[in-house]
Parts: sequence; C-alpha cells; structure tokens
Amino acid sequence: MANTGPLFPIFPAQAPLARRAAAAPLHSTGCLTEYRPLPSRSILSKVNSRRMLPFSYAINPYRGCEFACRYCYARYAHEFLELTPEEFEHKIYFKENAAWLLEQELRRLPPGAEVALGTATDPYQPVERRQRVTRSILEVFARTRGLGLGLVTKSTLILRDLELLREIAQRHTLTVHFTVTTMDARLARILEPRAPRPDLRMAALAQLRAAGMRAGVLCSPVMPGITDARSSIARVAKAAAGAGACFFAAGALFLKPCSLPTFLSFVREHFPGLAASYESRYGNSAFVSQEYRRRIADVVDSVCREYRLGKRHESMPMDRSR
Repeated sequence: MANTGPLFPIFPAQAPLARRAAAAPLHSTGCLTEYRPLPSRSILSKVNSRRMLPFSYAINPYRGCEFACRYCYARYAHEFLELTPEEFEHKIYFKENAAWLLEQELRRLPPGAEVALGTATDPYQPVERRQRVTRSILEVFARTRGLGLGLVTKSTLILRDLELLREIAQRHTLTVHFTVTTMDARLARILEPRAPRPDLRMAALAQLRAAGMRAGVLCSPVMPGITDARSSIARVAKAAAGAGACFFAAGALFLKPCSLPTFLSFVREHFPGLAASYESRYGNSAFVSQEYRRRIADVVDSVCREYRLGKRHESMPMDRSR
C-alpha cells in the first residue's frame, strides 16, 4: 500500500478527515449508493512505496468506488474516514475544488514528473457524469505541459473526454490503461458487479487507439484458479490486440487485510472448491509466492509474443496499475 501525503497543504489545520467526511452533506443517491462532497486540502499526493512504483505522484478525484470489484485493494481508503471496507462501494466522496488545488500544486512539480490518475479509485465513477471532477482535472493538464501522465480506468465514460485527452497528449506524455481481468462476461458480472462489460471496455480502447492515443490493457489482478489459466489470459490479450492495444500487462492478485474478507466471501460463494486454497495462500501473506509471480510473468510474455503486444515501458518509462 502506497503511503501518500499532501504535497501542498494550502489550508490551515482542519478537523480530522473522518470528521469532515461525516459532516459532508448528502449530495445525491443512486444504485444504493450515497454521494457526498469531501472538503480537501490537497489533490496531488506524493507517493512513497516499498513496491518500487514507477510514478511519483497520484491523483484520486474520488474516495470509494461504485464498481464494487471484489478484489479491490483500495478499500483501505475508507478506514481513514472511519468507515468499513463494505461501505467503500456504497459511500462515494468527490473532492471539492480539485481543479483549483491542482493548479496550485502543479507549480511545485519538477519538469517531467510522473503523475498517475486513478491509482486507488476509478476516476470515472458514474457520478462523474454530473460532478465532472475528473474532467476539471484534465482541463488543468490541458493548460500545462511537460509531465508524464498515466490514467487507469474500467469505464467507457472516458470517451466523453476523448478530444481533451488528445490535446493533453500533445502537451504531455500520456498513457491510458484499461483494466480488463477477464473476457468472460458472466464472471465479470459477479467479480466486478457494476463495472462496464469487458467487451465495452475493449471497444472504448479501440476508439482511443483510432484517435491516436497510447493505450493498452492491464489484465490485473490475475486470480489463482479463477483467471490464471493461459487460455483466460490469452483471451484478454487477443481482444486487446484486436482493439489495437499498444501494450498488455498483468499482475497477480494481492489481498491486504482490508480486502481479504470481501474476496474470501466472494470465493466461498462462487468458487467454494477454492476457498481452502485461498485461505492457505493468503492467510499469512498479502502476496503470492515469487514462483507464482514468475509463472504468470512467463504466461504474459508468451501471449504478448503470440499477439504481438508491446510492453508498458517500451515507449515511455511510466507504469500504472490500479
């Protein structure tokens, strides 16, 4: 888990984040989800991670994610709001004054700094259609230049901003990553209940590529016994190649304590035969073994060669994963 902190604390000391979140007025509701504004002192976080993440700054316009992916590691973010991991998908907070904050904070960044958008929460939440927080952030980037930008999403709503993204790509080094864990629509529906279908994500990717954007696929996380068969990974790679993806990458599932109960409950319900294996594999460690990671890396290398897909780092040094 990356440790992040305010880069530009422009406001005086305020009440703790949890108290500010609790005091936020209800903005609207939908799909059993509440949306509330969150007063924010910073929108750009400095990233410090033992995982050697190759980006230095992160932006997450929202806290919480309506897509409700069972494996999501970002559920920990709601602990800072004194909310439960289960509330992560039902109580969504959108950050106020995001564009103004970003304009101030970008003045502090060194030339060529690498910024990842959507490292914890998808920046294209359904409420983004109305709130346009991510849109306002992109508009700021369209007025600046010289950064390395990465954007990670599962949402087809990104197509709304296609022309803006093209403008940004002329000013910065931009890479868009679509997360697609499986092409099996039935599996995706129970694994990522409210995310767009995998085929719709691939269609959106094809439109970005047709517009000249550098974009590719993250087949992550790879889940033991569920999506780690070569045939499953290859099916995603084949669809990515068909959409014109520049690159393809995948990484194994990791389960932090905040996400472990949610995922194990999913496994017990839908893959009961794998429950004991998961409890053993992840009971004492959030991460899979090096041997398993090597096996997945070998499969990914193989399918990339088969479908002539590039690596994420070939054209630029950035690496974005959500």
